[in-house]
Amino acid sequence: MGALTPLGNNVESFWNGVEAGKSGAAPITKFDTEKFKTRFACELKGFDSKEHFDVKEIRKYDLFSQYALVAVDEAVKDAGIDFEGLNRDRIGVIWGSGNGGIQTFQDQMTEFCSGDGTPRFTPFFIPRILVDIASGIISIKYGLRGINFCPVSACATSNTALIEAFNYIRWNKADMVVSGGSEAAITGSAIGGFSSAKALSTMNEEPEKASRPFDVTRDGFVMGEGAGALIIEEYEHAVKRGAKIYCEIVGGGMAADAYHLTGTHPEGDGAVLGMNLAIEEAGITPDQIDYVNMHATSTPQGDVSELIAVKRLFGPRQSLSISGTKSMTGHLLGAAGAIEAIICVKALEKQIVPPTINTTEIEPDFAGDFHFPLGKSEPKAMTYVMSNTFGFGGHIASVLFKKI
Repeated sequence: MGALTPLGNNVESFWNGVEAGKSGAAPITKFDTEKFKTRFACELKGFDSKEHFDVKEIRKYDLFSQYALVAVDEAVKDAGIDFEGLNRDRIGVIWGSGNGGIQTFQDQMTEFCSGDGTPRFTPFFIPRILVDIASGIISIKYGLRGINFCPVSACATSNTALIEAFNYIRWNKADMVVSGGSEAAITGSAIGGFSSAKALSTMNEEPEKASRPFDVTRDGFVMGEGAGALIIEEYEHAVKRGAKIYCEIVGGGMAADAYHLTGTHPEGDGAVLGMNLAIEEAGITPDQIDYVNMHATSTPQGDVSELIAVKRLFGPRQSLSISGTKSMTGHLLGAAGAIEAIICVKALEKQIVPPTINTTEIEPDFAGDFHFPLGKSEPKAMTYVMSNTFGFGGHIASVLFKKI
């Protein structure tokens, strides 16, 4: 695994931040926010492109691609992969992003519109903005000739990528897939756009407390950025090369709310279907799930509809732990599922449930239904954990992990 997040620029520091219940939110430094309603986000800390790439590469790659390459580099090293000794025709890349090179698009169009109308675009304009380009760049760097594409399902994107990787391996179309997602959308256009949709928190005076899933006072999500990379591999293939195996993916469910452009179904219809498909694929029953990492963006409608869906599927069950880790990381949009998958994997490895921070008064209709670790992580024996992601357009993607 590899991680580049608002809580840390590698898996270890990221997990330590999650376990400690830290917030990654702070005032935005990437652009002047004086005229914006929301002036904070969960930015990366201490990331310098020049420490990872030469000048030519920086010119060619938008930040979301740079983030992808850095996270994948850590994952490849963590997995102990020697590509020279493997069949690269059967190693693929399925990498997602919701917005691709949105900063590049904004910068180039602003320059064009403020000039004399002469198109002075960089020759890298198109490849920098394409959402699939990170997947291509990863394959080029490591010479991976297997399946290669970029699924896009808004904020469900990188869970969709993980499920696709899982499926291609199950179908014997690949031995290994580099999977995950990256996002670099802390830009004026993205913050402005989400703000106009009334999706963002405006708690500018205390940004570190702004993301508060399930809380009755929540007022929107906090934008995040970064990348999460996971090496998904066929079990016998991993054993043969002596890989460290963190856990097993045993199910993936994809569905649709088929309800609204941006809003979730009020009764959680799509979420119930997606979660249940993952559980059925794993051949288990809902009562065997120990922990759910909720999509839980901290929006008024979204959190309630997900809680309703979980209650419909699992019933009121105090033994089921749930948390909203976006309270710490912010919402990484297309990369959210990838970093939350890493959280789930580490939770299984360490047998620790991560907390929801900032939340003090849970929605009263659900406060007694489940176990909500608030403020600090808790030890718990776990075998099965689930990660939920939902995206604009009604996309649903749930992934189920099992302890080895």
